[in-house]
Amino acid sequence: MDASLLTIILLGIVEGVTEFIPVSSTGHLILASALLGYDPGYWLVFNVVIQLGAMLAVVVLYWRTFWDVLTGLFRRDPKAWRFVRNILIAFLPAAVIGLIIHDWIETLLGSPVTVAVALVVGGIAILIVERLIRHATIDSVEAMPWKTALGIGFIQCLSMVPGVSRSGATILGALSLGVERKTAAEFSFFLALPTMLGASTLELWSNRHDLGPVGLDGIAIGFVVSFVIALLVIKAFVSIVSRHGFAPFAWYRILAGTAALIWLLAR
Repeated sequence: MDASLLTIILLGIVEGVTEFIPVSSTGHLILASALLGYDPGYWLVFNVVIQLGAMLAVVVLYWRTFWDVLTGLFRRDPKAWRFVRNILIAFLPAAVIGLIIHDWIETLLGSPVTVAVALVVGGIAILIVERLIRHATIDSVEAMPWKTALGIGFIQCLSMVPGVSRSGATILGALSLGVERKTAAEFSFFLALPTMLGASTLELWSNRHDLGPVGLDGIAIGFVVSFVIALLVIKAFVSIVSRHGFAPFAWYRILAGTAALIWLLAR
């Protein structure tokens, strides 16, 4: 198999596995590029756009939820309107702040050391929140007060630092604001849709005249791979969280980040 095609497939797998679990898909893609000896800038557009493949997996797996919300909007169902309201409110902070600091984010996307440190710090934060948070009072997206959704949206902005993890920041924010585990995980899935669509659209528009050396064909392959893998991972993730919480992912972050930091500083 051609080396570049193999890398496309490997990065698609990394994206599909890591996008919706709190370990930072972008961070893993940056580390994978460094480990494979590739320039992160070469894969910049590719890494952002293939997130849409993972996003499509959420739409497929939760199509019934989205269909119920859509039909509920036409029926003027208050629950459906609260669902959409909470997603949009939580999305707004990332949309505004992301546009303001877009260039700074692009600089950080080339820093594997930043990713490694953020993985460790984020893992420790998850363990602390898991230990401190005991009483969850919000058990559905539509039951979430708008102020809670807004708070989660601002906390999600921490994930603009590569390695923090968008899902990790969203989930930690939700847990700390009284949302139970399964709902916190699912809210992070739903919030990913406008967030990832916005980020991918911005990246495509910024690079509309040049999609990079990977090209449209390579992006399409990565898109399909990330979609298929994400389909498999999302259900397993919800099952693990329901039984064991988020601690397994915290320990993984700490171990992976420490190993990456040692390797990066020693090379």
